[in-house]
Amino acid sequence: MAPRPNWKGYLKLSLVSCAIALYPATSDRERVSFNQLNKSTGNRIRYKKVDAETGDEVASDDIIKGYQVDKNVYVTVDDEEIEALQVEASHTIEIDSFVPMAEIDERYFDAPYYVVPNDKVGQDAFAVIREAMRGKKMVGVGRVVISKRERPIILEPMGKGLRGMTLRYPYEVRDEKEYFSDIPDVKVAADMQKLAEHIVETKEGSFDPTSFVDHYEEAVVDLLKSKQAGRAVSRTRAAEPQTNVINLMDALKRSISSEKETAKTQKTKVKKADDLRKQPQFTFPIEGGKAKQGKAAAKPAAKPAAKPVAGAKPKRKSA
Repeated sequence: MAPRPNWKGYLKLSLVSCAIALYPATSDRERVSFNQLNKSTGNRIRYKKVDAETGDEVASDDIIKGYQVDKNVYVTVDDEEIEALQVEASHTIEIDSFVPMAEIDERYFDAPYYVVPNDKVGQDAFAVIREAMRGKKMVGVGRVVISKRERPIILEPMGKGLRGMTLRYPYEVRDEKEYFSDIPDVKVAADMQKLAEHIVETKEGSFDPTSFVDHYEEAVVDLLKSKQAGRAVSRTRAAEPQTNVINLMDALKRSISSEKETAKTQKTKVKKADDLRKQPQFTFPIEGGKAKQGKAAAKPAAKPAAKPVAGAKPKRKSA
């Protein structure tokens, strides 16, 4: 099922406008997530909002926002006062200007969205705005209010729709000079640079996000499967990479030999990753049932060596 839109309103270009909806283009709901449990009882942990001085629990209706201006001194505001600010762009994305995409510093990119027309009446106006940007190879720059916060947003043609990308403000982007100024000027020897460039050439390819494998996620899944089946879990830490290179030239030469060997097995690794992704995701047993793998039920898990904590049932969020 498609997610709900994060925002509904109007896209406006001069006197042309149309109803649109913004949908988040990314999601982290598919990642393995954990609940916090009481180690002794296996029960879920719940958090209470309490007064820092009295220790008494505070009801949600009695909680307001406060901005600290001095020690134990706050300027307080409530939701109604924030709502009353009536930000101009709260229900409309008005395109203020058009710029080449290449001019936008990627450090300002915040969150991507899919922008679609939200009624049949405005589909023609939506298409006109989209194709005008595509024809001039420009992206539109406007403003949008999401979760009570105004953000700059860029809009660019993407297939039959638009891709929206909210942007950070300048004060949110750190100056690189604070981090790069202490890096010494190093003159790289021509022969070393040539060897390094050769390594780059051996790794040259096209950007393909489908080849990305989340090794940490896979390791977590394997860990949960092992613990569910009562198998022993290895606690060995991965070896730290060696960073104290003594002879840089020798390391570059050895790297070239290593890359040749890696290239031979790379296709095999990619195929294996594709096969793993096509397999049905594991599901944990329902209460009193058996573990399932896709449509076929798996055999009962081996009896664990130690009694599991009561109520402790790790879950994996579904999309």
